[in-house]
Amino acid sequence: MLIQKRSLAEEVAARLQEQISLGHYKVNEKLPIEPELMKAFGVGRSTIREAIKLLANSGLLRVQQGVGTFVERTTSGAEPMDQRLKRAKVTDLDEIRQLLEMKIAEKAAANRTDRNIEEISMHLTERKIAADANMVEAAVEADIQFHIAIAEASGNQILADLYKSAAIHLKQWFLQIHNNTHPYTETHHLHEQLLNCIVERDTANAWRTAEKIINYR
Repeated sequence: MLIQKRSLAEEVAARLQEQISLGHYKVNEKLPIEPELMKAFGVGRSTIREAIKLLANSGLLRVQQGVGTFVERTTSGAEPMDQRLKRAKVTDLDEIRQLLEMKIAEKAAANRTDRNIEEISMHLTERKIAADANMVEAAVEADIQFHIAIAEASGNQILADLYKSAAIHLKQWFLQIHNNTHPYTETHHLHEQLLNCIVERDTANAWRTAEKIINYR
């Protein structure tokens, strides 16, 4: 087997990564400037820049032009999805949630149980009561729980977990953009229709109804 020798930049990157993993630099902490790193590792500027580039490409570091280089995370492994969602833009999160809603509606129509129907119906009732009373926070929470119950009914736990993570992180944004429950009263009939499609195991119309709900927004 051919053993490849690491470049000087790769050696520096490995040593810097080790320092980060040992806690010498914390998340969001700025690294020393290039001359200080050059002195610390006994290498030239080009080697430092290449090492930084390697770690930035792996997601360990974040380079902000004109500001400096910061620690993005302390391990080079894949970032946990929940942590990634926490720092995502709300518009990106909402797009993920919307895409998932159509698929989970379709899957729920195919796989739902009687217990699932009870859960979905309960949250739909709570949603209507809150919306009619103009209770914004309660309407938002009930709406989220309604769709989470549909996600659980899909029978695909990965889809359900993805939807729950995305939707829960969006709650505060919903509260910011909705100062009344008008959007919830206006779409109640569509949510009722979606429940009926799931009850009737009508997968095609469940997908289309979920799409109508998304397009209303």
